[in-house]
Amino acid sequence: MGTFGRSHRKAMATVAAVGALTLVVGCSGSDESVTGGGKKDGKVTITMGLFGVMGIKETGLLEQYEKENPGVDIKAEIAGDEQTYYTALQTRLAAGKGLKDIQGIEIGRAKEITETQAAKFADFAGMSGTDHFLPWKESQISTKDGKVLGLGTDIGPMAVCYRKDYFEKAGLPTDRDEVAALWAGDWKKYVDVGRTFKKDFKGDKVAYMDAASGLFNAMVYGYPEQYYDEQGELIYDSNPAVKEAWNLAADAAEDGLTAKLRQFQPGWDPGLANGTFATAVCPAWMLSHISEKAGAANKGKWDVAKAPKGANWGGSFLGVIEQSPVKEEAKKLVAWLTAPEQQAHIFKEIGNIPSSREALESADVKNAKSAYFSDAPIGQIFGAAAQEIPDKQVLGRKDGTIKDTFSQGLTLIEQQGTARDKAWKTTAERIEKAVG
Repeated sequence: MGTFGRSHRKAMATVAAVGALTLVVGCSGSDESVTGGGKKDGKVTITMGLFGVMGIKETGLLEQYEKENPGVDIKAEIAGDEQTYYTALQTRLAAGKGLKDIQGIEIGRAKEITETQAAKFADFAGMSGTDHFLPWKESQISTKDGKVLGLGTDIGPMAVCYRKDYFEKAGLPTDRDEVAALWAGDWKKYVDVGRTFKKDFKGDKVAYMDAASGLFNAMVYGYPEQYYDEQGELIYDSNPAVKEAWNLAADAAEDGLTAKLRQFQPGWDPGLANGTFATAVCPAWMLSHISEKAGAANKGKWDVAKAPKGANWGGSFLGVIEQSPVKEEAKKLVAWLTAPEQQAHIFKEIGNIPSSREALESADVKNAKSAYFSDAPIGQIFGAAAQEIPDKQVLGRKDGTIKDTFSQGLTLIEQQGTARDKAWKTTAERIEKAVG
């Protein structure tokens, strides 16, 4: 029976974001390698640039691959902050140097990569053993002419993580099925529970949710289209789904239901450690971060309940640089790392939900429980949530930038008391400036 989080405790002790992207000196016998990898004296060196907790380095898979493939040396470096990582990746793609043989790609950047950087990445289309992914996952990293610029790692089906002890102090149910029933089918019910929580909580002041932006993202990503339509035109300002999510998130902020934090920004980690909020909308990949930052003192206080509606928030890919001197070896490594067995292993260790259909059906995934989150059956919860993700996921070139800008806009309401209409206007102006 799989349990969440044995080997990831040191996963977030990563090198600094910018330093993590420093060029590794290649072993190709030449300083002109664009990626740092190469071949020398019968040895192959493959470099990797990753971000966050992708589970590739943290779960021992690279050591296993090296053991099974003598003569291969893998140098993987991790940036803690994806936004800094991607900015550096763009700079290095433009310069044609300083890259890694294998580069991680976050879902919010996939469309921009396929539309503007396709020539820089190797094609995986038709590669043997890579036909096991969810069909919409592969489509996200495919070009219009059929090139597949990477292979999928995880996806981000949604749930709600909550503090059982705080729910009890507010007179709310603590059983995960009963909690899920409180808000089943409607995010408005989730906010209504927050109002009850705020009114009835007995104890030191605790916010109901961490961030209005978390609620916004969960709602928006439950729809096939968010910020762009299928023709690539911006629709964020006319899409009813975006406006609905904005207004409900603004309601939560204005009603004082949030801890006025932005996820993964300064203050959020201490909020987890100090228990300053009772719930957080949590994609599967977030569980490892929560358990890491909330710490051993809060083990068993957290649980996981089904979200009001299905959605996909996040997920990543591994791509290979076309000019890598070890391109074929790097592609082979990527195919192995994203194979069903390895995806199931990563889920078993740190909870990242596989993008592989076969891995999702494996016993290691279906039967997995989280010791940290009160033995929650996360395999069942997130596996079922994955089935509710819309089959069509329309991505746009600046999805990641727009998401970040909306989060900043909601922070204006939370932290500065800005009126929602004024915050929307500011957000729209920032988006137009950022996307041109």
